[in-house]
Amino acid sequence: MTRIPDFTWQTLTTDPDGLSESPFWHAQEQRLYWVDIPGRRLARVAVDDLQAQSAVEYWPLEEEPGCIAPVQMDGQGDGQSGGLVLALRSGIYLARTWRGPLQLLAPAPYDTAKQRFNDGKCDAQGRFWAGSLYEPKDQALGVLYMQDGQGLHPMQGGVTTANGLAWSPDGRTAYWADTAAHQVRAFDFDAASGQLSHPRVFYQAAPKPAGWAWGSAAPYGGRPDGASVDAEGCYWSAQYEGGRLLRISPKGEVLAEVPTPALCPTMPCFGGPDLKTLFITTARHGRSQAELAQYPGSGCVWAMRVEVAGVQGNGFGWG
Repeated sequence: MTRIPDFTWQTLTTDPDGLSESPFWHAQEQRLYWVDIPGRRLARVAVDDLQAQSAVEYWPLEEEPGCIAPVQMDGQGDGQSGGLVLALRSGIYLARTWRGPLQLLAPAPYDTAKQRFNDGKCDAQGRFWAGSLYEPKDQALGVLYMQDGQGLHPMQGGVTTANGLAWSPDGRTAYWADTAAHQVRAFDFDAASGQLSHPRVFYQAAPKPAGWAWGSAAPYGGRPDGASVDAEGCYWSAQYEGGRLLRISPKGEVLAEVPTPALCPTMPCFGGPDLKTLFITTARHGRSQAELAQYPGSGCVWAMRVEVAGVQGNGFGWG
């Protein structure tokens, strides 16, 4: 396993989020978008290069956003965004403009007092996928849902904290993690129907030592959070509380470990004109003062250049 040094990371934001998540690169706008879950806001920033930082724009919301994705362009060629699809605690919504009105596409199919949407993104067919998080975290009641033109459909269950959704570059394999189980699963993916089959363990992280806390002598590499896939089909997994990203081959072999400037990276994504800028979101909410003293950039968004390009993210084709 190759260990890539961490001196190449550069901070993209200086105002930390509580828990930033769900970053995606908007190629038409040359912007990075993400959510701040406990801060109940969306954020975006134009990225010309990593040396020239633009001001971050925020969109306050009335409830927690779990994930977002761009809406596919309408084909008019005007260079404008088609808007956003948002998974909020209460349901799936469409916004045709930044800070614009929210149109409910589907109400949340769970008890919103105990669950909310978490990690998600769009597949190559333009369907929006979002998994749920069971907040008591004592039962595996999280479900992966898929929103298409016919509505919201449950596609897979049996997790506590849905995370790490990604697809292989050929679209034939889907990945989905349960952070609470420290596990990433792989599935055969049928692009036409969206069906997931033949589940298997793709990566299993070691369990969290009993009583572990920041500064503990017990070794702990973290647990799988959000993820992205590069052009070689490798799965980049943020290891929450592990202070690292893992680059995992399609066969499940850990090829590289990238130390991160926060103990709790939450999700990587690729962007920039050549898709060779790796962005990560990170968490600050609920972390100890001792940890934050060691990692003062926790909650900020970070970026570094990498050798292998990522795969451009997909947009929502809502029709």
